[in-house]
Amino acid sequence: MKEETRFIQILGRIATVLSVLMYVSYVPQIISNLNGQYGNPIQPLVAAINCLFWCVYAYFKMNRDWPVFLANVPGIFLGIITFATALH
Repeated sequence: MKEETRFIQILGRIATVLSVLMYVSYVPQIISNLNGQYGNPIQPLVAAINCLFWCVYAYFKMNRDWPVFLANVPGIFLGIITFATALH
């Protein structure tokens, strides 16, 4: 049981880092949008809404799920920024 718990902790940390990196990858699109090469705004908006729901879920669970919460917070902000900068 203890070995499984350690594995789950490591897996949660890795998944959190990967999720944050996924949303940080919006930065080049934001830069392109600001330079007039607009991308589609729908995907980042839907991603931001999805991340918001996951954050609410993780925070209000009986036992807060911090890896899920922390993994999705950047997606809210970067998704909204990407969406806003893609509008023209």
